[in-house]
Amino acid sequence: MLRSTTKLFKLAPLARFQSTAAAAQPLMKKFKIYRWDPDTPEVKPKLKEYEVDMNDCGPMVLDALIKIKNEQDPTLTFRRSCREGICGSCAMNINGENTLACLCKVDKTSSKPEKLYPLPHMWVVRDLVPDLTHFYQQYKAIEPYLQRSTFPADGKEIVQSIEDRAKLDGLYECILCACCSTSCPSYWWNQQEYLGPAVLMQAYRWMVDSRDEATEKRETMLQNSMTLYRCHTIMNCTRTCPKGLNPGWAIAEIKKDIAKASI
Repeated sequence: MLRSTTKLFKLAPLARFQSTAAAAQPLMKKFKIYRWDPDTPEVKPKLKEYEVDMNDCGPMVLDALIKIKNEQDPTLTFRRSCREGICGSCAMNINGENTLACLCKVDKTSSKPEKLYPLPHMWVVRDLVPDLTHFYQQYKAIEPYLQRSTFPADGKEIVQSIEDRAKLDGLYECILCACCSTSCPSYWWNQQEYLGPAVLMQAYRWMVDSRDEATEKRETMLQNSMTLYRCHTIMNCTRTCPKGLNPGWAIAEIKKDIAKASI
């Protein structure tokens, strides 16, 4: 009995070594990443190529970016925070599609390099970091908070029915990553005046909230030719949303509600 146990003990390290050796075979993947440094504006933006061993890296694009920054190029700049698709910080254009780097898997089976750019049609702060100042100013402009003139006499919470709460599903989950707005041609052309899919969906989120009493005020704010009606239902916003939301539908609902109110 002792001998058989000893044999098993001696064989186990060999098996572990063989499996480790197999896993150690490098699986190299190329990444072409947009680089631009504001400190050297005379140098044009370029794509810089890196190689990463995906057998020694996490499966997501964000994992590869962190590995490149830690081990190859500490000057590489990008935003990231939660790594769980909640904060929206790592939004960028990956292989032609706006998405979150933390939710985008690297295609290990393809020999094509992964191409990474900042969100399109935005000013670039550096490398993969877009300037979202104007985007957040637009979000602030819709006053994204409950507005009421009356409150319960007993001082308790403002109750909401299950049915009314369900109306917020598909709206409140927006993380303001700007993937949808920066995929919208109308926003590219008119972003100084057109609010864009993300902000308009949040506007609808407050308009449809049964606890809010400023619906008429919110509709009046959107009643002009540019703020809302630049949407041409191209639906890029819905196709690219990393959370699976439907900003195009929300915009259509706003238009419908405004039309009903004007009758």
